[in-house]
Amino acid sequence: MDTISEYMESQHRHCDDYFVEAERAVSEQDWVLAQRGFEAFHRAIEHHFVAEEEVLFPAIEAIAGSSMGPTQVMRMEHEQMRGLFSGMEQALAARDSDGFLGAAETLLVLMQQHNAKEEQIVYPMSDQMLALQREDVLEKLQTGVAS
Repeated sequence: MDTISEYMESQHRHCDDYFVEAERAVSEQDWVLAQRGFEAFHRAIEHHFVAEEEVLFPAIEAIAGSSMGPTQVMRMEHEQMRGLFSGMEQALAARDSDGFLGAAETLLVLMQQHNAKEEQIVYPMSDQMLALQREDVLEKLQTGVAS
């Protein structure tokens, strides 16, 4: 990956793949596969959120001199999505496909809007603002090491 945008967008696609797998398994009421798929999705998206919250956003904020603006909005949206995860876990435990799929539909809308903002605003901004630190930031994003 040459840019921060490319790397982070690939992470979005990776999370999306797991999400689709879990949703499909719930629709088919394959509860073992649904649990596995949701756990993989949940791990992947939390890893992505933490990389943004502990590496990317602080790097942007250090240069911008403020934690207000797009990064603050992204953090708030992460919390909204996290709120849906527990409901999805409860629905899985209860084998409640309607409950899971309802929460998944809400989450999908939030993720699509959130990812569009990141891919159209935050990531291009990070490529510009962090151009001199690109390699260091990419390494930290990939290894999960915050400075």
